[in-house]
Amino acid sequence: MTLKKPQEYIDDLRAMAGDIDVYMFGEKVENYVDNPIIRPSINAMAMTYKLAQEPEYEDLMTEVSPLTGERVNRFAYLHQSKEDLIKKVKMLRLLGQKTGCCFQRCVGMDAINALYNTTFEMDAKHQTNYHERFKKWLIDIQNKDLTIDGCMTDARGDRSKSPGQQPDPDAYLHVVEKREDGIVVRGCKLHQTGMINSHEILVMPNNSLKAGEEEWAVCFAIPLNTPGMIYVYGRQSCDTRKLEGGDIDTGNKYFGGQEVMTIFEDVFVPWDRVFMCGETDFTTMIVERFAGYHRQSYGGCKVGVGDNLIGCAKALADYQGVSKASGIKDKIVEMCHLNETLYACGIACSAEGRETAAGNYLIDILLANICKQNVTRFPYEIARLGQDIAGGYFVTMPSEKDFDIPEVGELVKKYSATSTEVPVENRQRMLRLMENLTLGCAAVGYLTESMHGAGSPQAQRIMITRLIDLEHRKELAEKLCGVKENNDVDWE
Repeated sequence: MTLKKPQEYIDDLRAMAGDIDVYMFGEKVENYVDNPIIRPSINAMAMTYKLAQEPEYEDLMTEVSPLTGERVNRFAYLHQSKEDLIKKVKMLRLLGQKTGCCFQRCVGMDAINALYNTTFEMDAKHQTNYHERFKKWLIDIQNKDLTIDGCMTDARGDRSKSPGQQPDPDAYLHVVEKREDGIVVRGCKLHQTGMINSHEILVMPNNSLKAGEEEWAVCFAIPLNTPGMIYVYGRQSCDTRKLEGGDIDTGNKYFGGQEVMTIFEDVFVPWDRVFMCGETDFTTMIVERFAGYHRQSYGGCKVGVGDNLIGCAKALADYQGVSKASGIKDKIVEMCHLNETLYACGIACSAEGRETAAGNYLIDILLANICKQNVTRFPYEIARLGQDIAGGYFVTMPSEKDFDIPEVGELVKKYSATSTEVPVENRQRMLRLMENLTLGCAAVGYLTESMHGAGSPQAQRIMITRLIDLEHRKELAEKLCGVKENNDVDWE
Protein backbone atom coordinates (compact mmCIF):
# COMPACT_ATOMS: atom_id res chain seq x y z
CA MET A 1 0.00 0.00 0.00
CA THR A 2 1.40 3.40 -1.02
CA LEU A 3 -0.21 6.25 0.87
CA LYS A 4 1.96 9.32 1.12
CA LYS A 5 2.46 11.13 4.38
CA PRO A 6 1.97 14.92 4.32
CA GLN A 7 5.69 15.59 4.55
CA GLU A 8 6.39 13.20 1.67
CA TYR A 9 3.89 15.12 -0.44
CA ILE A 10 5.54 18.44 0.43
CA ASP A 11 8.96 16.92 -0.35
CA ASP A 12 7.61 15.99 -3.80
CA LEU A 13 6.75 19.64 -4.44
CA ARG A 14 10.22 20.74 -3.31
CA ALA A 15 11.81 18.27 -5.71
CA MET A 16 9.78 19.63 -8.64
CA ALA A 17 9.92 23.32 -7.74
CA GLY A 18 13.26 24.03 -9.41
CA ASP A 19 11.89 22.91 -12.77
CA ILE A 20 8.63 24.86 -12.61
CA ASP A 21 8.19 28.44 -13.83
CA VAL A 22 5.82 30.20 -11.42
CA TYR A 23 5.13 33.94 -11.61
CA MET A 24 3.41 36.14 -9.02
CA PHE A 25 3.19 39.91 -8.60
CA GLY A 26 5.32 40.45 -11.71
CA GLU A 27 8.22 38.28 -10.56
CA LYS A 28 9.34 34.68 -10.89
CA VAL A 29 8.88 32.76 -7.64
CA GLU A 30 12.03 30.80 -6.86
CA ASN A 31 10.82 28.80 -3.85
CA TYR A 32 7.06 28.63 -4.06
CA VAL A 33 6.76 25.83 -1.49
CA ASP A 34 7.77 28.18 1.34
CA ASN A 35 6.26 31.36 -0.07
CA PRO A 36 3.94 32.76 2.65
CA ILE A 37 1.15 33.49 0.15
CA ILE A 38 1.28 30.03 -1.45
CA ARG A 39 2.11 27.83 1.55
CA PRO A 40 -1.38 27.89 3.17
CA SER A 41 -2.80 26.28 0.01
CA ILE A 42 -0.14 23.57 0.19
CA ASN A 43 -1.12 22.96 3.82
CA ALA A 44 -4.74 22.50 2.74
CA MET A 45 -3.76 19.96 0.08
CA ALA A 46 -1.50 18.19 2.61
CA MET A 47 -4.57 17.59 4.78
CA THR A 48 -5.89 15.17 2.12
CA TYR A 49 -2.78 13.09 2.79
CA LYS A 50 -2.81 13.50 6.58
CA LEU A 51 -6.38 12.28 7.09
CA ALA A 52 -5.71 9.24 4.88
CA GLN A 53 -3.06 8.18 7.42
CA GLU A 54 -5.43 8.28 10.39
CA PRO A 55 -7.34 5.09 11.32
CA GLU A 56 -10.36 7.17 12.36
CA TYR A 57 -10.87 8.31 8.77
CA GLU A 58 -9.63 5.30 6.82
CA ASP A 59 -13.11 4.33 5.63
CA LEU A 60 -13.80 7.78 4.19
CA MET A 61 -10.34 8.70 2.92
CA THR A 62 -9.19 5.41 1.37
CA GLU A 63 -10.53 2.41 -0.54
CA VAL A 64 -9.21 -0.73 -2.23
CA SER A 65 -8.58 -0.03 -5.91
CA PRO A 66 -10.22 -2.42 -8.42
CA LEU A 67 -7.20 -1.83 -10.67
CA THR A 68 -4.40 -2.72 -8.23
CA GLY A 69 -6.03 -4.54 -5.32
CA GLU A 70 -4.23 -2.11 -2.99
CA ARG A 71 -5.69 0.51 -0.67
CA VAL A 72 -5.46 3.94 -2.29
CA ASN A 73 -6.44 7.50 -1.46
CA ARG A 74 -10.07 8.08 -2.44
CA PHE A 75 -8.97 11.09 -4.48
CA ALA A 76 -7.32 8.66 -6.92
CA TYR A 77 -10.09 6.05 -6.77
CA LEU A 78 -12.74 4.90 -9.24
CA HIS A 79 -16.20 4.91 -7.62
CA GLN A 80 -17.53 1.33 -7.53
CA SER A 81 -20.95 1.80 -5.93
CA LYS A 82 -23.54 4.29 -4.77
CA GLU A 83 -22.01 3.95 -1.32
CA ASP A 84 -18.67 5.12 -2.75
CA LEU A 85 -20.34 8.20 -4.22
CA ILE A 86 -21.90 8.98 -0.83
CA LYS A 87 -18.58 8.48 0.96
CA LYS A 88 -16.99 10.92 -1.45
CA VAL A 89 -19.44 13.65 -0.40
CA LYS A 90 -18.87 12.88 3.28
CA MET A 91 -15.09 12.98 2.77
CA LEU A 92 -15.29 16.38 1.10
CA ARG A 93 -17.42 17.77 3.92
CA LEU A 94 -14.88 16.52 6.46
CA LEU A 95 -12.02 18.21 4.63
CA GLY A 96 -13.98 21.45 4.34
CA GLN A 97 -14.49 21.34 8.09
CA LYS A 98 -10.80 20.67 8.74
CA THR A 99 -9.40 23.37 6.42
CA GLY A 100 -12.11 26.04 6.16
CA CYS A 101 -11.17 26.58 2.52
CA CYS A 102 -10.89 24.89 -0.86
CA PHE A 103 -8.52 21.93 -0.42
CA GLN A 104 -8.14 21.65 -4.20
CA ARG A 105 -7.93 17.92 -4.84
CA CYS A 106 -11.49 16.95 -5.83
CA VAL A 107 -11.15 18.28 -9.38
CA GLY A 108 -8.64 15.54 -10.21
CA MET A 109 -10.82 12.81 -8.72
CA ASP A 110 -13.78 14.01 -10.78
CA ALA A 111 -11.71 14.14 -13.98
CA ILE A 112 -10.35 10.63 -13.41
CA ASN A 113 -13.81 9.13 -13.06
CA ALA A 114 -15.25 11.01 -16.05
CA LEU A 115 -12.41 10.04 -18.38
CA TYR A 116 -12.38 6.43 -17.23
CA ASN A 117 -15.92 5.75 -18.41
CA THR A 118 -15.77 8.10 -21.42
CA THR A 119 -12.61 6.53 -22.87
CA PHE A 120 -14.21 3.09 -22.47
CA GLU A 121 -17.22 4.11 -24.55
CA MET A 122 -15.05 5.99 -27.04
CA ASP A 123 -12.95 2.87 -27.66
CA ALA A 124 -16.09 0.76 -28.14
CA LYS A 125 -17.27 3.06 -30.92
CA HIS A 126 -14.02 4.05 -32.62
CA GLN A 127 -11.82 1.00 -31.93
CA THR A 128 -9.19 3.23 -30.31
CA ASN A 129 -7.03 2.21 -27.34
CA TYR A 130 -7.43 5.29 -25.14
CA HIS A 131 -8.98 3.36 -22.26
CA GLU A 132 -6.02 1.00 -21.83
CA ARG A 133 -3.63 3.95 -21.96
CA PHE A 134 -5.70 5.72 -19.35
CA LYS A 135 -5.81 2.67 -17.05
CA LYS A 136 -2.04 2.25 -17.25
CA TRP A 137 -1.55 5.93 -16.38
CA LEU A 138 -4.08 5.77 -13.54
CA ILE A 139 -2.47 2.68 -12.00
CA ASP A 140 0.79 4.62 -11.81
CA ILE A 141 -1.02 7.54 -10.18
CA GLN A 142 -2.58 5.23 -7.58
CA ASN A 143 0.64 3.38 -6.86
CA LYS A 144 2.50 6.65 -6.22
CA ASP A 145 -0.43 8.45 -4.51
CA LEU A 146 -0.11 11.47 -6.77
CA THR A 147 -2.34 14.54 -6.89
CA ILE A 148 -4.01 15.33 -10.22
CA ASP A 149 -5.33 18.68 -11.38
CA GLY A 150 -8.21 18.27 -13.81
CA CYS A 151 -8.18 21.13 -16.35
CA MET A 152 -11.23 22.11 -18.38
CA THR A 153 -11.77 25.89 -18.56
CA ASP A 154 -10.06 27.55 -21.54
CA ALA A 155 -9.41 31.27 -21.99
CA ARG A 156 -12.31 31.12 -24.53
CA GLY A 157 -11.67 34.45 -26.26
CA ASP A 158 -14.87 35.77 -27.84
CA ARG A 159 -17.67 33.88 -26.08
CA SER A 160 -19.99 34.36 -29.05
CA LYS A 161 -17.70 32.23 -31.21
CA SER A 162 -16.90 28.49 -31.06
CA PRO A 163 -13.27 27.29 -30.90
CA GLY A 164 -13.07 26.92 -34.68
CA GLN A 165 -14.34 30.47 -35.22
CA GLN A 166 -11.94 32.28 -32.89
CA PRO A 167 -9.60 34.90 -34.41
CA ASP A 168 -6.89 33.38 -32.21
CA PRO A 169 -7.07 29.56 -32.26
CA ASP A 170 -5.12 29.46 -28.99
CA ALA A 171 -8.21 30.82 -27.16
CA TYR A 172 -9.01 27.13 -26.67
CA LEU A 173 -6.19 24.67 -26.00
CA HIS A 174 -5.54 22.68 -29.18
CA VAL A 175 -3.18 20.37 -31.04
CA VAL A 176 -0.74 22.31 -33.23
CA GLU A 177 1.32 19.33 -34.43
CA LYS A 178 1.09 15.55 -34.59
CA ARG A 179 4.31 13.52 -34.56
CA GLU A 180 5.16 9.86 -34.64
CA ASP A 181 5.96 9.97 -30.93
CA GLY A 182 3.20 12.31 -29.75
CA ILE A 183 1.44 15.64 -30.11
CA VAL A 184 2.29 19.31 -29.47
CA VAL A 185 -0.34 21.49 -27.81
CA ARG A 186 -0.77 25.20 -27.24
CA GLY A 187 -3.27 27.22 -25.22
CA CYS A 188 -4.26 28.13 -21.68
CA LYS A 189 -6.43 26.77 -18.88
CA LEU A 190 -7.75 29.37 -16.46
CA HIS A 191 -8.78 29.28 -12.79
CA GLN A 192 -6.84 26.08 -12.11
CA THR A 193 -7.45 25.26 -8.48
CA GLY A 194 -4.40 23.82 -6.75
CA MET A 195 -2.38 23.63 -9.95
CA ILE A 196 1.16 24.11 -8.62
CA ASN A 197 0.27 21.92 -5.63
CA SER A 198 -0.32 18.94 -7.96
CA HIS A 199 1.94 16.29 -9.45
CA GLU A 200 0.18 15.91 -12.80
CA ILE A 201 -2.17 17.79 -15.11
CA LEU A 202 -5.15 16.02 -16.72
CA VAL A 203 -6.53 18.10 -19.61
CA MET A 204 -10.06 17.89 -21.06
CA PRO A 205 -11.91 19.90 -23.72
CA ASN A 206 -13.93 22.87 -22.48
CA ASN A 207 -17.16 22.35 -24.43
CA SER A 208 -19.02 20.36 -27.07
CA LEU A 209 -17.23 20.35 -30.41
CA LYS A 210 -18.36 19.62 -33.94
CA ALA A 211 -16.83 18.29 -37.14
CA GLY A 212 -14.04 20.61 -38.25
CA GLU A 213 -12.96 21.31 -34.66
CA GLU A 214 -10.93 18.12 -34.19
CA GLU A 215 -7.74 19.90 -33.10
CA TRP A 216 -9.50 21.14 -29.95
CA ALA A 217 -10.87 17.67 -29.07
CA VAL A 218 -7.93 16.57 -26.98
CA CYS A 219 -7.38 14.91 -23.60
CA PHE A 220 -4.00 14.11 -22.12
CA ALA A 221 -1.91 13.97 -18.95
CA ILE A 222 1.53 15.47 -18.28
CA PRO A 223 3.75 16.01 -15.24
CA LEU A 224 3.66 19.51 -13.80
CA ASN A 225 7.32 20.15 -14.69
CA THR A 226 6.93 19.37 -18.40
CA PRO A 227 8.96 21.79 -20.58
CA GLY A 228 6.90 24.63 -22.05
CA MET A 229 4.53 24.95 -19.05
CA ILE A 230 4.14 28.41 -17.47
CA TYR A 231 2.17 29.13 -14.29
CA VAL A 232 0.91 32.57 -13.24
CA TYR A 233 -0.48 32.69 -9.70
CA GLY A 234 -3.90 34.31 -9.28
CA ARG A 235 -4.57 37.10 -6.79
CA GLN A 236 -7.05 36.77 -3.96
CA SER A 237 -8.69 39.40 -1.82
CA CYS A 238 -6.51 40.36 1.19
CA ASP A 239 -3.73 38.00 0.00
CA THR A 240 -0.82 40.24 1.00
CA ARG A 241 -1.87 40.11 4.64
CA LYS A 242 0.07 36.84 4.68
CA LEU A 243 3.23 38.92 4.17
CA GLU A 244 2.65 41.09 7.24
CA GLY A 245 3.98 38.65 9.81
CA GLY A 246 0.95 38.34 12.09
CA ASP A 247 -1.48 35.45 12.43
CA ILE A 248 -4.75 37.19 13.39
CA ASP A 249 -5.59 39.43 10.43
CA THR A 250 -5.37 36.56 7.94
CA GLY A 251 -8.45 34.99 9.56
CA ASN A 252 -7.60 31.40 8.71
CA LYS A 253 -4.32 30.86 10.53
CA TYR A 254 -3.23 27.70 8.71
CA PHE A 255 -4.96 27.09 5.37
CA GLY A 256 -5.91 28.71 2.07
CA GLY A 257 -6.84 28.08 -1.55
CA GLN A 258 -5.08 28.55 -4.87
CA GLU A 259 -5.97 29.41 -8.48
CA VAL A 260 -3.44 29.53 -11.31
CA MET A 261 -3.40 30.61 -14.96
CA THR A 262 -1.84 27.60 -16.67
CA ILE A 263 -0.17 28.25 -20.04
CA PHE A 264 0.82 25.52 -22.51
CA GLU A 265 3.45 27.02 -24.81
CA ASP A 266 4.05 24.35 -27.49
CA VAL A 267 4.11 21.47 -25.00
CA PHE A 268 4.96 17.96 -26.19
CA VAL A 269 2.78 15.06 -25.02
CA PRO A 270 3.79 11.44 -25.82
CA TRP A 271 1.09 9.24 -27.35
CA ASP A 272 0.86 6.96 -24.30
CA ARG A 273 -0.44 9.97 -22.35
CA VAL A 274 -3.02 11.02 -24.95
CA PHE A 275 -6.60 9.87 -24.17
CA MET A 276 -8.52 11.67 -26.93
CA CYS A 277 -7.31 13.23 -30.16
CA GLY A 278 -9.94 14.40 -32.60
CA GLU A 279 -13.06 12.50 -31.44
CA THR A 280 -15.39 15.50 -31.38
CA ASP A 281 -18.45 13.27 -30.92
CA PHE A 282 -17.35 12.40 -27.35
CA THR A 283 -16.57 15.92 -26.15
CA THR A 284 -20.13 16.45 -24.91
CA MET A 285 -19.95 13.27 -22.83
CA ILE A 286 -16.70 14.31 -21.19
CA VAL A 287 -17.96 17.80 -20.38
CA GLU A 288 -21.30 16.61 -18.99
CA ARG A 289 -19.84 13.77 -16.91
CA PHE A 290 -16.95 15.74 -15.48
CA ALA A 291 -19.25 18.65 -14.71
CA GLY A 292 -21.74 16.26 -13.10
CA TYR A 293 -19.13 14.69 -10.82
CA HIS A 294 -17.73 18.10 -9.93
CA ARG A 295 -21.17 19.58 -9.22
CA GLN A 296 -21.77 16.67 -6.86
CA SER A 297 -18.51 17.58 -5.09
CA TYR A 298 -19.86 20.99 -4.15
CA GLY A 299 -22.53 19.30 -2.02
CA GLY A 300 -19.67 18.22 0.26
CA CYS A 301 -16.79 20.70 0.22
CA LYS A 302 -18.86 23.90 0.42
CA VAL A 303 -20.95 22.38 3.18
CA GLY A 304 -17.82 21.71 5.24
CA VAL A 305 -16.67 25.31 4.82
CA GLY A 306 -20.23 26.39 5.66
CA ASP A 307 -19.96 24.45 8.92
CA ASN A 308 -17.02 26.69 9.84
CA LEU A 309 -18.95 29.82 8.93
CA ILE A 310 -21.91 28.74 11.06
CA GLY A 311 -19.55 28.00 13.94
CA CYS A 312 -17.97 31.42 13.52
CA ALA A 313 -21.39 33.11 13.65
CA LYS A 314 -22.35 31.13 16.77
CA ALA A 315 -19.09 32.04 18.49
CA LEU A 316 -19.49 35.74 17.71
CA ALA A 317 -23.08 35.70 18.97
CA ASP A 318 -21.81 34.18 22.23
CA TYR A 319 -18.83 36.54 22.51
CA GLN A 320 -20.98 39.62 21.88
CA GLY A 321 -23.75 38.60 24.28
CA VAL A 322 -26.58 38.21 21.76
CA SER A 323 -26.85 34.42 21.44
CA LYS A 324 -30.15 34.27 23.36
CA ALA A 325 -31.90 36.84 21.16
CA SER A 326 -34.65 35.16 19.13
CA GLY A 327 -33.65 36.95 15.93
CA ILE A 328 -30.06 35.70 16.21
CA LYS A 329 -31.16 32.14 16.93
CA ASP A 330 -33.48 32.25 13.92
CA LYS A 331 -30.67 33.43 11.63
CA ILE A 332 -28.39 30.61 12.77
CA VAL A 333 -31.18 28.07 12.24
CA GLU A 334 -31.62 29.39 8.69
CA MET A 335 -27.86 29.10 8.05
CA CYS A 336 -28.01 25.47 9.19
CA HIS A 337 -31.12 24.78 7.08
CA LEU A 338 -29.46 26.09 3.91
CA ASN A 339 -26.20 24.28 4.57
CA GLU A 340 -27.85 20.92 5.24
CA THR A 341 -30.00 21.34 2.14
CA LEU A 342 -26.82 21.52 0.05
CA TYR A 343 -25.55 18.39 1.76
CA ALA A 344 -28.85 16.61 1.10
CA CYS A 345 -28.52 17.43 -2.60
CA GLY A 346 -24.99 16.00 -2.69
CA ILE A 347 -26.16 12.80 -0.99
CA ALA A 348 -29.25 12.54 -3.23
CA CYS A 349 -27.39 12.68 -6.55
CA SER A 350 -24.99 10.06 -5.15
CA ALA A 351 -27.73 7.71 -3.90
CA GLU A 352 -29.38 7.88 -7.33
CA GLY A 353 -26.14 7.04 -9.16
CA ARG A 354 -25.71 4.19 -11.63
CA GLU A 355 -23.03 1.87 -12.95
CA THR A 356 -21.44 2.87 -16.27
CA ALA A 357 -20.41 0.54 -19.09
CA ALA A 358 -16.82 0.85 -17.85
CA GLY A 359 -17.79 -0.37 -14.37
CA ASN A 360 -17.32 2.76 -12.29
CA TYR A 361 -20.32 4.67 -10.95
CA LEU A 362 -21.81 7.91 -12.27
CA ILE A 363 -23.95 10.28 -10.22
CA ASP A 364 -27.47 11.22 -11.27
CA ILE A 365 -26.55 14.12 -13.54
CA LEU A 366 -29.88 15.94 -13.18
CA LEU A 367 -29.69 15.94 -9.38
CA ALA A 368 -26.00 16.92 -9.49
CA ASN A 369 -27.01 19.98 -11.49
CA ILE A 370 -29.78 20.73 -8.99
CA CYS A 371 -27.14 20.49 -6.26
CA LYS A 372 -24.81 22.95 -7.96
CA GLN A 373 -27.66 25.35 -8.83
CA ASN A 374 -28.40 25.59 -5.10
CA VAL A 375 -24.69 26.05 -4.38
CA THR A 376 -24.67 29.14 -6.62
CA ARG A 377 -27.14 30.75 -4.18
CA PHE A 378 -27.18 29.34 -0.67
CA PRO A 379 -23.58 30.11 0.42
CA TYR A 380 -24.19 33.78 -0.39
CA GLU A 381 -27.21 33.83 1.90
CA ILE A 382 -25.33 31.92 4.60
CA ALA A 383 -22.54 34.50 4.32
CA ARG A 384 -25.02 37.40 4.45
CA LEU A 385 -26.56 36.03 7.63
CA GLY A 386 -23.10 35.48 9.13
CA GLN A 387 -22.14 39.07 8.41
CA ASP A 388 -25.44 40.24 9.91
CA ILE A 389 -24.67 38.42 13.15
CA ALA A 390 -21.04 39.57 13.24
CA GLY A 391 -21.84 43.28 13.08
CA GLY A 392 -19.82 45.89 11.23
CA TYR A 393 -16.66 45.61 13.31
CA PHE A 394 -15.37 42.68 11.25
CA VAL A 395 -14.57 45.13 8.43
CA THR A 396 -13.64 48.23 10.47
CA MET A 397 -11.54 46.69 13.25
CA PRO A 398 -7.98 48.07 13.44
CA SER A 399 -4.98 45.98 12.45
CA GLU A 400 -3.74 43.40 14.93
CA LYS A 401 -0.57 45.53 15.24
CA ASP A 402 -2.62 48.44 16.61
CA PHE A 403 -3.68 46.25 19.54
CA ASP A 404 -0.05 45.92 20.65
CA ILE A 405 1.60 49.32 20.21
CA PRO A 406 2.30 51.23 23.46
CA GLU A 407 0.66 54.47 22.29
CA VAL A 408 -2.90 53.19 21.73
CA GLY A 409 -2.90 49.40 22.18
CA GLU A 410 -4.61 49.32 25.56
CA LEU A 411 -7.28 51.77 24.42
CA VAL A 412 -7.99 49.73 21.30
CA LYS A 413 -8.38 46.62 23.46
CA LYS A 414 -10.58 48.48 25.95
CA TYR A 415 -13.04 49.58 23.28
CA SER A 416 -12.97 46.22 21.47
CA ALA A 417 -13.98 44.33 24.60
CA THR A 418 -17.37 42.69 25.08
CA SER A 419 -17.93 40.30 27.98
CA THR A 420 -15.27 40.28 30.68
CA GLU A 421 -15.22 36.49 30.28
CA VAL A 422 -14.17 36.69 26.61
CA PRO A 423 -10.54 37.63 25.83
CA VAL A 424 -10.41 40.48 23.30
CA GLU A 425 -8.09 38.41 21.12
CA ASN A 426 -10.71 35.68 20.79
CA ARG A 427 -13.15 38.17 19.32
CA GLN A 428 -10.43 39.58 17.07
CA ARG A 429 -9.65 36.16 15.65
CA MET A 430 -13.27 35.22 15.10
CA LEU A 431 -14.11 38.53 13.40
CA ARG A 432 -11.17 38.08 11.05
CA LEU A 433 -12.30 34.54 10.28
CA MET A 434 -15.72 35.92 9.32
CA GLU A 435 -13.97 38.40 7.06
CA ASN A 436 -11.77 35.68 5.57
CA LEU A 437 -14.72 33.40 4.80
CA THR A 438 -17.07 36.02 3.36
CA LEU A 439 -14.83 38.76 1.90
CA GLY A 440 -11.20 37.68 2.06
CA CYS A 441 -9.10 34.86 0.64
CA ALA A 442 -11.50 32.04 1.54
CA ALA A 443 -14.40 33.86 -0.12
CA VAL A 444 -12.75 33.01 -3.45
CA GLY A 445 -13.39 29.32 -2.81
CA TYR A 446 -16.57 29.60 -0.75
CA LEU A 447 -18.51 32.27 -2.67
CA THR A 448 -17.13 33.03 -6.14
CA GLU A 449 -16.19 29.41 -6.75
CA SER A 450 -19.69 28.42 -5.62
CA MET A 451 -21.01 30.71 -8.33
CA HIS A 452 -18.67 29.88 -11.22
CA GLY A 453 -16.80 26.69 -10.32
CA ALA A 454 -17.95 23.53 -12.17
CA GLY A 455 -19.88 25.82 -14.50
CA SER A 456 -21.68 29.11 -13.95
CA PRO A 457 -25.40 29.11 -12.98
CA GLN A 458 -26.73 29.16 -16.53
CA ALA A 459 -24.76 26.00 -17.36
CA GLN A 460 -26.75 24.08 -14.76
CA ARG A 461 -30.04 25.57 -15.96
CA ILE A 462 -29.26 24.41 -19.50
CA MET A 463 -28.59 20.89 -18.22
CA ILE A 464 -31.74 20.91 -16.08
CA THR A 465 -33.77 21.97 -19.12
CA ARG A 466 -32.18 19.21 -21.17
CA LEU A 467 -32.67 16.45 -18.59
CA ILE A 468 -36.01 17.23 -16.98
CA ASP A 469 -38.99 15.44 -18.60
CA LEU A 470 -41.66 18.13 -18.73
CA GLU A 471 -43.92 16.20 -21.09
CA HIS A 472 -44.13 13.36 -18.57
CA ARG A 473 -45.13 15.80 -15.85
CA LYS A 474 -47.70 17.38 -18.15
CA GLU A 475 -49.20 13.96 -18.84
CA LEU A 476 -49.45 13.23 -15.11
CA ALA A 477 -51.51 16.37 -14.62
CA GLU A 478 -53.69 15.63 -17.66
CA LYS A 479 -54.53 12.16 -16.33
CA LEU A 480 -55.40 13.48 -12.88
CA CYS A 481 -57.88 16.05 -14.15
CA GLY A 482 -59.40 13.90 -16.90
CA VAL A 483 -57.89 15.55 -19.98
CA LYS A 484 -56.39 12.14 -20.77
CA GLU A 485 -57.66 8.69 -19.89
CA ASN A 486 -56.17 7.34 -16.66
CA ASN A 487 -55.67 3.60 -17.06
CA ASP A 488 -54.32 3.31 -13.53
CA VAL A 489 -57.85 3.67 -12.18
CA ASP A 490 -59.15 0.20 -13.03
CA TRP A 491 -61.32 -0.56 -9.98
CA GLU A 492 -64.39 1.54 -10.85
